[in-house]
Amino acid sequence: MTKRLTITLAVLAAALVAATAATATSKDTTITGAGSSFVAPLVSTWTPAVGEAFGYSLQYSAVGSGAGIAAITSRQVDFGASDAPLTTDQASACKGCVQIPWALSATSIAYNVPGAPTHVKLNGKVLAAIFLGKISNWNDPAIKALNAGANLPDLKITPVYRSDGSGTTYNFTDFLSAVSPEWKSKVGNSTSVQFPAGIGAKGSAGVAGVVARTDGAVTYVDVAYALKNHIRFAAVRNAAGKFLYPSLRRITAAAEAFKKVPANNELHIVNPPASAATAYPISTYTYVIVPQQTTHAKELRRLIFWALTQGQSAQYTAKLLFAPLPEPVLVAAERTMKTIHS
Repeated sequence: MTKRLTITLAVLAAALVAATAATATSKDTTITGAGSSFVAPLVSTWTPAVGEAFGYSLQYSAVGSGAGIAAITSRQVDFGASDAPLTTDQASACKGCVQIPWALSATSIAYNVPGAPTHVKLNGKVLAAIFLGKISNWNDPAIKALNAGANLPDLKITPVYRSDGSGTTYNFTDFLSAVSPEWKSKVGNSTSVQFPAGIGAKGSAGVAGVVARTDGAVTYVDVAYALKNHIRFAAVRNAAGKFLYPSLRRITAAAEAFKKVPANNELHIVNPPASAATAYPISTYTYVIVPQQTTHAKELRRLIFWALTQGQSAQYTAKLLFAPLPEPVLVAAERTMKTIHS
């Protein structure tokens, strides 16, 4: 990450706009940001509205969560974005950064299997076995057992994974680690892991593209990219035994199953308990990462507050399957936002 990026952002909620109506809109203010490709489609819908409201100039570069963390750590940008919370070492290296959850969505299991159902049924154990290289064909008995009566061809499975440091990888491996002791012990959970099987591709668009042109391929990708590329995605079994594909209601149910927000805002909402019967099991928050002390403190507070308020409305989020943040998360996010200062 050596490129400086430019961003157009800024808008407060209606109350803040009203409170500052008499103040001239800031012009020629440039804010820079980089990171998560997962949240990039949402940021792109926010940008024109924010720019119109505040006159800020903003460009966001979807270079992946790992690169975004590196960019904000080295202060090459004004904010980073990551679907993975900062590790202890990353938080220390970032020297005074805070992470604020500002969006909520899910990772889909996208596949390209000609003749298969629109939503093939899969569970965590089978997904772990596929990415461990233990299940290598779509008509494997373990997959057929989950899809009684479905047409599953004698077709090689090609697992596709992110080759760059990725928050989507973090979310997917967080889920696999929660449901598969073998995966947890052999591979683990991180933004970048050593996948035992398959081929890598860079970025959400990269893995989605490989799946689209490879019969038998399967990957994990943020649901907005799966929708954009018209790729079918699986129904994944949750702890209640229900096979569900991601939807706004099911992402919300996953988030609402976890009530407590820790002081550092690190949230894990994969594999919700069986009591959350309608929860999609591979859901995730995504974070904006900001230095607490920055010359653009005022602009960043406005941007983040807008994202947490007006930016959560359906006109920006619904088509991309981003769900509104639950109230406890909003309260924690706004509290953290207020600590950003010049």
